Amino acid sequence: MLIVRLNPNQSYTVLRQDKEVVRLGEKEYENGRLLSQKAMDRAVLVCKNFVEVSLSFGSKHITAAATSATREAGNRDVFLRRLREESGIEVKVISGIEEARLVYLGISSGVHIGKEDCLFIDIGGGSTEIAIGNQYSHSFLDSIELGSIRLTSMFLKNKAEDPVNGKTYGKMKLYAKNMMLRSSEEVGNHRIKSVFGSSGTIINLAEIAAKMNGTRITKRDLTLKHKDLKKVITKLCSVSLTARRRVPGINPYRVDIIIGGAVILDTLMEEFGIVEIKPSERGLLHGMLMDDLSRRKGFSQFHEITVRDWSALQLGRSCNIREKHANRVASLSLQLFDSAKRIGLHSLGEKERDLLKYAAFLHDVGDFISYTDHNLHSHYIIKNSELLGFDQQEINIIAALARYHTKKMPRRKDLEEKEFDEETQNKINILSGILRIAENLDRSHSGPITKARFANSGKKDVTLKVWAVKDCELERWGIESNKASFEKTFKKRLILRMIGK
Repeated sequence: MLIVRLNPNQSYTVLRQDKEVVRLGEKEYENGRLLSQKAMDRAVLVCKNFVEVSLSFGSKHITAAATSATREAGNRDVFLRRLREESGIEVKVISGIEEARLVYLGISSGVHIGKEDCLFIDIGGGSTEIAIGNQYSHSFLDSIELGSIRLTSMFLKNKAEDPVNGKTYGKMKLYAKNMMLRSSEEVGNHRIKSVFGSSGTIINLAEIAAKMNGTRITKRDLTLKHKDLKKVITKLCSVSLTARRRVPGINPYRVDIIIGGAVILDTLMEEFGIVEIKPSERGLLHGMLMDDLSRRKGFSQFHEITVRDWSALQLGRSCNIREKHANRVASLSLQLFDSAKRIGLHSLGEKERDLLKYAAFLHDVGDFISYTDHNLHSHYIIKNSELLGFDQQEINIIAALARYHTKKMPRRKDLEEKEFDEETQNKINILSGILRIAENLDRSHSGPITKARFANSGKKDVTLKVWAVKDCELERWGIESNKASFEKTFKKRLILRMIGK
């Protein structure tokens, strides 16, 4: 469940997210494709609770979707009627292809992939969805009748407590391979840049692998290599169900079905030639949200801009930043960055330029808490936000730049404590120096400066040329007060030249 507030400024805020495991498809594949009474009871109870929570937040619109377990059930009409009568919601049963589309939409709306084709995989209880697409559209969708619960029921229902021997595992893989022949052929026709996987199965397998390797990493940066998945599978198959519960990192709710899911992922990676997959916490649920927003006036723009731009805009608007000021500072920052590079003040590239742009746009989000020490609040908000399309290191750099956009320069000690290496520390010093100048060029928030650039003035001096359209004494004073920090960073004396008023 995802509860979202739509804000007047065309942003949205996630108010609550919950997940309850009900195992709706449990025993369905053993009972002639019928949902069991107990499984339906659990699902109805959870949906009733979710509706109550949603209404307590003042929800005016509820969208609900049912996937593989319901669409294949012979008694699905009974289940849907119970949901309607007992929880008050109309649940839409979506096709496997529609599920794949929504999975693609959910994952792709949270990663920065551009125009290159990527592969998207979601392993559910009853089906596995496959999609190929770039940031803006999909080119292939498929749904395979393979799921962790389905495969477990078919091959392990009488051996749930025992280790899984090689012969049984081989039969499971052969079955899975035959089921995915069509998708395998299609994937082979594309040049895939990256592979992303949603669902608890993929995330949990990656977490177990990280534990086995002794790797400490955030969920945002979690990856799973095929060779590491093989090690996890060997471990899981070699022990009984009881011993499997003690495997470090394993989700206790997935202990009995994790091998079924691992078979599917192992076979997919082998057949598709996947070396590494990036788990994503986004998927069908977020795809439903994105699909809903795309139909609403004012929200459709997220299809037209990059994920990074959209997520930065969302965060800024959620914190009620002054967008005109933020955009002016971002524009001036990039003008200064480019001109500084032309005259040899730095040798940073497009990646650093991008991070400066987002830091400049978000530098004042801390005002949302308090203007006093707002730079520290900005640092905290950015560092702890869900900025989509960025890895954790990039978010940390953006947060650091926002922290040091005021007079105070970064101290090496502060940057070392935040685990930045020496190269990254130097980048932060350069970028924050540029951001401080850009911020002071719109110190009054009135837009008196239209253009700014650095120019060489000999070996020891650099000139800051500023084009003004109106009086800008506050901006002039701001630059003068920041000369010392600029000169310390760039080892050149700064000369200010005002052009215009």
